[in-house]
Formats: sequence, structure tokens, C-alpha cells
Amino acid sequence: MKKYLERASYTWSEDSIRLINTPSQAVRQKFFYVQEVGYFKTFPPYFTERENLNSYLILYCLSGKGILKYQGKKYVIYPGQAFYINCINHHYYSCFESGWEFLWLHFNGETARGYYDEFEKNKFAPVKFQDTFFIESTMRRILSLTMKKDLHSEILSSNLIINLLTQLIILNNDDSLSLSIMPDYIKTCLKELENHFLEPFSLEELSASIGLSKYHLSREFKKYIGTTLNEYIITLRLTYAKELLRYSQNPIGDIAYACGINQVSHFINLFKSREGMTPLQYRKEWTES
Repeated sequence: MKKYLERASYTWSEDSIRLINTPSQAVRQKFFYVQEVGYFKTFPPYFTERENLNSYLILYCLSGKGILKYQGKKYVIYPGQAFYINCINHHYYSCFESGWEFLWLHFNGETARGYYDEFEKNKFAPVKFQDTFFIESTMRRILSLTMKKDLHSEILSSNLIINLLTQLIILNNDDSLSLSIMPDYIKTCLKELENHFLEPFSLEELSASIGLSKYHLSREFKKYIGTTLNEYIITLRLTYAKELLRYSQNPIGDIAYACGINQVSHFINLFKSREGMTPLQYRKEWTES
């Protein structure tokens, strides 16, 4: 086990808050859970440096400025910005010049690593919130629930953490895509697929109609849409199949052909691999409900 590192200078105001939480074993196994949460108004020479801490940290800047050193880079954190880091990695953050006021949350959970990997998939960067009310009110609500712990507080906190993570992932992806607006040829490709997804698919014909090589089109499509051309078509076809399963009495074989899939067994296997049930089970579940 790697050695835990922590160095810090705790220079903060008297009204600063730091709460340590001990979740139940059941909560650890099922939900996201708070490890520590708080509000700090800090002054120089405040800093924290850690490594090999089994925790994830979200820190949101209210006022002043802070410095974050993470993954070999240095970032200035401004009001309205947040950072989200894996505390196993070496990290250092400190207040800048006159002072730094922020809300912070240490958390963990069974799926915490997966969420972080999704956040960092394109790149790591501090996130700018346009809706500052959302992140501030959510983090203050988590702080309040941890302070007044009751029967439901841990479940409510888990839900709030998921909301935070969802917004962080979306905003980080949006920031990366804003550097390169989706080209017109990708928009054309999407329109073609959505208009003709029930027809036999030919990558060669599609790429020729757009004026790109099939290799370039495949690579660019995955870059901007986040999935392959084939997988996108399968998703369109299965979405249409679900509509027919729910709102028609057509046999499974007829639905497979209507969706552009000529082998019924292949259709059933595709459907089951993505929905976790056969087309008949899906129809029965939705009919009964």
C-alpha cells in the first residue's frame, strides 16, 4: 500500500465549517457517501497537499482565488469555478493573495471511479458554472444534511452527489467540444442516418455522398458523437423496434424486418445485449405496466 501524504496550513476564519461523516456499511455498498464536507474562508498561507487518499474532492470557489496543482499542471481557480479530482493522485491547492472562500466535499462510493473516469475522459480542467445557484445550493444542502443527520440524509446526499457529478461531466465535455464546433459534414451524416436508418447501411456510399474517406468519416463521427456509426444505427433501429413492440401487435419477426434487421435471431441477440431482456419480455413488461 502506497504511503499516505498530507501537509497543510490551516489558516481559516472562525465561522469556517468542517464536518467528518461515518457512513454505515450498507450505505458504503449501495450509495455515494460523504466523507468530509465543509465551508472555508481561508487566508495566506493556507494550503493543502495530499497523495494516496482514497477519496474524491469537489471544491467550488465562492470568492477570492485559489491555486490548484494537479497532474503536473497549475490552475488558477476563480469564483464560479469548481474542480473535481481523484485524491489518490498528488494534489496541492492554496489560497491566492488576499484570501479564498470555498465550499468543498470529499466523497466516495462503489461507482465513484467510473464517474471520475468519465469526467476525465477528454481532459482534466476546472469547470466554469454558469448556473452558480445550482452548485452552491447543492453543496450547501449536502453540508446541511450531514450536519443534521437523520434516517434519510445519506440517501438524499447520495442523490445530490450524483446531480453534481452529472453536471460536472456534461460541462467538462461541453468545454472540450466548444473548442471545435461540430462540422457541417457530421450534421449531414446524422441527418442521413436518421432519415434512412431502416435501409441497408453502406459506409462506402455514405462517405462518398459526404465527400470523405470512410476511415476519416468513421474517426470524425466517433470524435463528435461519442459512438461508432454502426452502434448509432443499431440504437436508431432498436429505438424504433421498442416503439413497435409497445404500440403494435406485430410478430417479432415482422418487427425485425421492419427495423432493417433480416435475421430474427440477430435482432433478438442485439436487443437482449442492450436492453437486458428479449423483445418479448420487453413487450410483456410494457403491456402489463
